Amino acid sequence: MKYLLLIYIDPQLLQALPTDEYDTLMRGCLQHADALQADGTLLMSQRLQPPASAQTLRSRQGQSRVLDGPFAETREILAGFNLIEAADADAAMQIARQFPWAAYGSIEVRAVDDLNGERRELHA
Repeated sequence: MKYLLLIYIDPQLLQALPTDEYDTLMRGCLQHADALQADGTLLMSQRLQPPASAQTLRSRQGQSRVLDGPFAETREILAGFNLIEAADADAAMQIARQFPWAAYGSIEVRAVDDLNGERRELHA
């Protein structure tokens, strides 16, 4: 089963890290991600640009609006994601625990629905 690990960070906590500590943390994270990718567990991983570079689209009653920046103001920001393959939710959470980012925000673990199943059901 596929799971999406949504990586949220508190920028203040991350910015408080000395540069050499951040570099060591990130290097270890990248090496761990490479190992997970090599064994077929990690399917995709990306870091996102800061929220200030985002645009939010909202459509209501036939009217669309594009707003600069994120729609919601939060202390933690969505910083990236990992798409993984795991046997079940517990195994996915174990994989999430192997990444350091929960100490600087949170990691949301969410099962990925089978969109192809929906396609078949709707004959689309």
